[in-house]
Amino acid sequence: MLETDLARKLLDFYLALGVDEAMGDQPLDRRRAEPPPAPDRARPPAPGLRAAGQAEAPPSRAPAPPADLAALAPDRGIADARTRAAECGTLAALDAAIRGFDGCALKQTAMSTVIYDGAVDAPLLVIGEAPGGEEDRLGKPFVGPAGQMLDRMLAAIGLDRTRACITNMVYWRPPGNRKPTDAELAVCLPFVERFISLVNPKVILLAGGTPAQTLLGRTDGITKLRGRWFDWTDSRGVTIPMLPSYHPSYLLRSPGQKRDAWKDFLVLADRLEGLIQS
Repeated sequence: MLETDLARKLLDFYLALGVDEAMGDQPLDRRRAEPPPAPDRARPPAPGLRAAGQAEAPPSRAPAPPADLAALAPDRGIADARTRAAECGTLAALDAAIRGFDGCALKQTAMSTVIYDGAVDAPLLVIGEAPGGEEDRLGKPFVGPAGQMLDRMLAAIGLDRTRACITNMVYWRPPGNRKPTDAELAVCLPFVERFISLVNPKVILLAGGTPAQTLLGRTDGITKLRGRWFDWTDSRGVTIPMLPSYHPSYLLRSPGQKRDAWKDFLVLADRLEGLIQS
């Protein structure tokens, strides 16, 4: 019974880390010097030996990974994304273009395409990093623990999802909730930029270092970027103020940073009020 409880706790721990699928159908003891032989296959002869009458086999090669647009030609995938995004004159067209886009390898492992939630005519746009496990299952951004934290933070300055629009830098969950790669961010960026132009918010809150660094073209960490205003100009020449702050998931892990995040949200509320009244 003790081993069963321990195994259940270990599975719960893996699930909390985002490990929610097995990558092989046979267990692998990585403490062994060599991996066990594949099922229903005889162990190959030692190097330099071969069975009687058997010709020497050529050196084996690893199987080629599945071909996809992003893996074979990242630049082509980015160019395709730019073309598709530029052709979208409405949010409905952009939504369809993103869902029909196969140039990001993350789509192959995700359950859902997660684009946005909230009011598209709201004065505030929040941009996070990527969908997590709950977001992938439900098809909406910021609905897990980090999303609940974001809702409480918005409520503290008198906002909710009827007065805010919420999206991410990539639209498919990275396996294990890892950080999106530069290539994954680059191929989704044209859609993100087009989304910003179509929503046309008065203010953008960048939740975390990934959206801040990607959209602002900065290498500074979020600790240095947070709480500072940056102007971002879209392809139409329209400038929108952006405010980087901590991602809610970071605040769940580091509650000591909530004070600085609260300062950022007060600054955000003041800027929003001034822009709405002007």
